[in-house]
Amino acid sequence: MKSSHYRWVIVFAGGLMGCVAVGVMFSLAVFLEPIARQTGWSHAAISSAMTVNFIVMGLGSFMWGAASDRFGARIVVMIGSVLAGLALVLASRAESLFAFQIVYGCLVGLSASAFMAPMISLTMRWFDDHRSLAVSLVSAGMGMAPMTISPLARFLIDEFGDWRTAMLVIGIGAWVILLPTVLLVRNPPDEAAVADAPQAEGAGQPIAKVFRSPQFLVLAFTFFACCTAHSGPIFHMVSYAMYCGVAPMAAVSIYSVEGAAGLGGRIVYGLAADRFGVKPVLIIGLLIQALVIAAYTMATDLVQFYALAIIFGGTYGGVMPLYAVLAQDYFGAKILGTVLGAASMLSSIGMAFGPLAGGWAFDAFNNYNWLFFGSALVGLAAVLIALAFPPLPGREEEKLQPA
Repeated sequence: MKSSHYRWVIVFAGGLMGCVAVGVMFSLAVFLEPIARQTGWSHAAISSAMTVNFIVMGLGSFMWGAASDRFGARIVVMIGSVLAGLALVLASRAESLFAFQIVYGCLVGLSASAFMAPMISLTMRWFDDHRSLAVSLVSAGMGMAPMTISPLARFLIDEFGDWRTAMLVIGIGAWVILLPTVLLVRNPPDEAAVADAPQAEGAGQPIAKVFRSPQFLVLAFTFFACCTAHSGPIFHMVSYAMYCGVAPMAAVSIYSVEGAAGLGGRIVYGLAADRFGVKPVLIIGLLIQALVIAAYTMATDLVQFYALAIIFGGTYGGVMPLYAVLAQDYFGAKILGTVLGAASMLSSIGMAFGPLAGGWAFDAFNNYNWLFFGSALVGLAAVLIALAFPPLPGREEEKLQPA
């Protein structure tokens, strides 16, 4: 059993870096209205930068996950840290819509994808016990982004009266936090040679078999539908609340409440999965997510938004770490980065639909009702797909692993 106390330092580092990386990515939701107001660019055009973001993030998740299996997590998160700050610094200087879409979409997506699969895979290698809790805590750090970076972005926009300056400051701040934290990332002491071992090399046939297996297909497409369902409501929540008459800073606070609820939800769902099993907890969570998304169409005041945000944030935040736990249970640790990266690639493609669909719905109908109804239906589809999960392996040797 890996009893070293340093394993909790790995959890801290993964949570902190995830918080900053995801916060940088989703801060565009706060910048959306100021950018549209100051530049005249449409909501759909600005939101499309987030769509590019998720597409690139999906491709990057697979690339970085496989790279972390082969070279180790530290070099991957170092590159991601450099790109995170650079993305916002360059995007803040972009003068054309096309330049903003390319810089923000490509660089932010590439940087954000460098943290989740590598750090979750590394965390699982540090833990023989309490794995679900450890992964949930790392994921909880990512869920704290709406409570940290988003309010900071709103404060800086109000303080400077200019979205460009606010974005520049956040980009520099990302460097200040991320680069020193990378130094905390290391392999478990009894796996010092893991980073140098070509674990994925020469394993093309087993990896191909994994990607064709029912376990992977159900996992990946459930992940895809889940993220497709909640990405639009998450990204457009601030704008939707403002459309319903909520003041700008109060609207951002709804986003923060979702993040706070997600922090607790990750821990609660992780503990519940340890006690009752991952699959039933995931299915129940997906059903709750679909129902609460539909309920947002009936929200009219701040109190109702807060109540729904607690349920919504706790639920989508709680189910996200469970995909990594299922991947570990089905496929083992040696190729976890590659498998989780591939599943995350599909989930990111799903995430890409929401922002663009929400921006298009608002521009076309001057409301967000179609976004929330459509997202709820996709959420119900995620429940149906999850019901097809094959049984978990009962013994270690039954797991799909490379030769």
